[in-house]
Amino acid sequence: MQVVKEYVRRWYESGLDPDEYICHKRQGNFVEIEEAETGRRRTVLTFCTNDVLGLTQEESVKQAAVDAIWQYGTSNSSTSVLSGRIDLHRQLENEISAFKHLPHTQLFLNAWMAVQALMDAFCHLAIPISGFQNNRETLILTDVLNHGCIVTAVANAGTRSGKMFGHSPRVRVRAYRHCDVEDLARKLKRYAQPTDRILVISDAVFSMDGDIAPLPEMIDVLANYPDSVLVMDEAHASGAIGATGRGIYEHFGLMPQDAIDRGITPLIMTTFSKFAASAGAAISTHVPELKPLLDVSPTSIGTISLPPPTTAAALESIRIVSKEPDRVKALQENTRYLRSCLEAHDFAALGETNVVPVLLPPELNPKVYARELLDCGIWVSPIWFIAKPRIRITVNALHTKEEMDRLVTSMVKMRDLVYKPTISA
Repeated sequence: MQVVKEYVRRWYESGLDPDEYICHKRQGNFVEIEEAETGRRRTVLTFCTNDVLGLTQEESVKQAAVDAIWQYGTSNSSTSVLSGRIDLHRQLENEISAFKHLPHTQLFLNAWMAVQALMDAFCHLAIPISGFQNNRETLILTDVLNHGCIVTAVANAGTRSGKMFGHSPRVRVRAYRHCDVEDLARKLKRYAQPTDRILVISDAVFSMDGDIAPLPEMIDVLANYPDSVLVMDEAHASGAIGATGRGIYEHFGLMPQDAIDRGITPLIMTTFSKFAASAGAAISTHVPELKPLLDVSPTSIGTISLPPPTTAAALESIRIVSKEPDRVKALQENTRYLRSCLEAHDFAALGETNVVPVLLPPELNPKVYARELLDCGIWVSPIWFIAKPRIRITVNALHTKEEMDRLVTSMVKMRDLVYKPTISA
């Protein structure tokens, strides 16, 4: 452990450690937090929650979770494929399938396990079957800025959850430039072999840049590769983009069927921690045979199924979003308003979604800037070691114009206070 101790010591000395805050209670977008290092408590206005539609505090969502505990207990205490499947799972899968327009859905505890399960299922199938042999290699193309869950899964795609299986043909992984369809086409032309099974995977909305994958153009490229698979991670897209919050296909005026009609298999990953007031993830498909493979993947069969209260909260949330699209409209209106205010005050905001990354001058330490904002009663997320220095703001449907105005006013004040650029003669 000596190396770990020395590394962490240097890490802290370099100022790379994150500030830690503990939340005690929340009302709307105001939260009481405790600074872990000093014990100081204060109530602040938050712009760093992913509760984009404000459903974590919705009475019916909370009641659904409570009712599920009374009916099923706090845990299913088993895997879904053995004895841990409950009716709430079936209801949630059906609700997601209807919401995403893909008829078959499999649940997972989180996105990391979902994407790894997909790699296991697609690349390596399950176990050797007498009389069946797959000798086709897999080629995976991944956006260079994809979320860490995708990066980890594709990095391990050559094995089945860490175990080498001799019956599995080789898996090759190539990255393409961020949202660069021309580079995707070049990489496919360069690396795809005639017998390859091709899978392209991308965030729908990128969590650090707030931009949207060029789905229509990606479909145009993959239409040249029959039976290819296109995976969209809609963690930050569900509930946020599209007229009714159904995600990237709706945003571009498309349906998954449009990809199917062009010989492409569309897969959509939905997560519940942003728009669905819960935790967990799901993969939806129109191919019924994929679901049983996902169900017996190591990340499914090796852990418990989604707990009842978590399942019930997600189920009620998605039903609310389906019935009340005005919540999505409010989120999108808030996004446009805040972005216009930031632009009017010369802040460089990336992307176009409710994930609003604001780039800072390289001389300005995001941690220091965020601390100063916290002293003004504003809580944002500083990003300083996994991307270019920035403040990451997340807008939600509950934010008022007055709250957003307060954020921008505080940002201007702190910028003028802590950033004094050198003026050339």
